[in-house]
Amino acid sequence: MDEWVDILDENGNATGRTCLKSEAHAKGWFHPCVHIWFYTSNGDILVQQRGANKKTYPLLWDVSVAGHMAAGETSEEAALREVEEEIGLRIKEADLQQVGVYKSLKLHKDGLIDAEFLNTFLHPLTVSVTNLVPQESEVADIKLISLQEFISVLHEPLTQGHVPHDEVYINGVLDLLRKQL
Repeated sequence: MDEWVDILDENGNATGRTCLKSEAHAKGWFHPCVHIWFYTSNGDILVQQRGANKKTYPLLWDVSVAGHMAAGETSEEAALREVEEEIGLRIKEADLQQVGVYKSLKLHKDGLIDAEFLNTFLHPLTVSVTNLVPQESEVADIKLISLQEFISVLHEPLTQGHVPHDEVYINGVLDLLRKQL
């Protein structure tokens, strides 16, 4: 789905301009996204398998919930919206734990450029995975993996079927996650 996004400069500052997400991806303009990692009290992490029709990394395992921030939307508003859309769960803003904002630039086939600032959060998962409802157009599957398995796939994510992420980003997620457990 094409949607309007805010355009950021290379340092993550708002430019006051907006465009369609497809245009931002075609021209390599930076724009904000949200990533929400869910974890259980015993250290399991919820991962989602990206839908088969996704333009980037189809059917690879990735962050629990991810999405673009709509133009004018705060990162917290986007996180609440994306969680409800992608896994059918209503969460409270107060339970979001901010990991940080990470710059990510990835060049994909067919000229698609993901130039994004990833507003990244942790959130405790207090319901059973069976109570979650994956959005069919976005999410092929969801599952819990142990923290140990999560760490092991970070070294060779693509060979193990996972979307690759920058080391600084992953270390930020792991550092805060370890503090929560």
